Amino acid sequence: MIHTDNTALVLEGGGLRGVFTCGVLDCFMDHGVRFPFTVGVSAGACNGLSYMSGQRGRAKKSNIDLMDEHRYVGFKYLLTQGCIMDFKLLFEDFPEKIIPYDYDAYFSNPDRFVMVTTNCITGKAEYFEDKKSSERVMDIVRASSSLPFVSPITYVDGIPMLDGGIVDSIPVEYAINQGYDKLVVILTRNKGYRKKENRMPLAKVTYRKYPNLRKALQERNATYNRTMDLIERLESEGKITVIRPLKPVEVGRMERDTNKLKALYQEGYDIAEQLIGADTNL
Repeated sequence: MIHTDNTALVLEGGGLRGVFTCGVLDCFMDHGVRFPFTVGVSAGACNGLSYMSGQRGRAKKSNIDLMDEHRYVGFKYLLTQGCIMDFKLLFEDFPEKIIPYDYDAYFSNPDRFVMVTTNCITGKAEYFEDKKSSERVMDIVRASSSLPFVSPITYVDGIPMLDGGIVDSIPVEYAINQGYDKLVVILTRNKGYRKKENRMPLAKVTYRKYPNLRKALQERNATYNRTMDLIERLESEGKITVIRPLKPVEVGRMERDTNKLKALYQEGYDIAEQLIGADTNL
């Protein structure tokens, strides 16, 4: 096992673009690469859970192999569950029955794992660690993955939460503030990508009870772009290692084309293997 001392692993979200991260993490597991601290957002939190329990291939199976069988992405779920994805399948049936999650392995893993959500009341990021309650773990990862406008608000400890990517899409500064002087950051967009300005006019209606959340949504893209500026600066200074797709990603957040998903997964795996083979010490 390669345990990268004093190095944090940071996992961006991005919906089904996260299959790139699945490929990287499966490669890490094949080579026994572990980190003392991992923080994941949205799809990064989902994929990070399987990495933390050591279930190689589990995230790939749920994101790619079972897509054709279950077709769990679609507007029909907005009518039945108020969500663009079948959250009951993803956060109940999958971990409990179809591809059972190994909570014992996760709870006994000494390495830290943090999942990021957005507090709808404060409009701030919340950072959760839990290795005791399987129900609370699922509440947290469900909240971290609850995309605004197309997912219902999820409650953690009675507090309304949404996708952590609203406020902290790539928690590099959080990892640094936790005391880690080296970072490996897995992104799901190519170098140079930036979000376009979007004032989120629907937020005034959809989240009228949450003024701080509305403000966070309006600032979301600018916040993301500032984080990307920081990441590229730290990378150019040799202070962090960034693993990202090499070209613009054709996979959408709600992609259902499994051929595209398989290709992006393989790209992630191959890039990680090249990095490990180059003996970069990550």
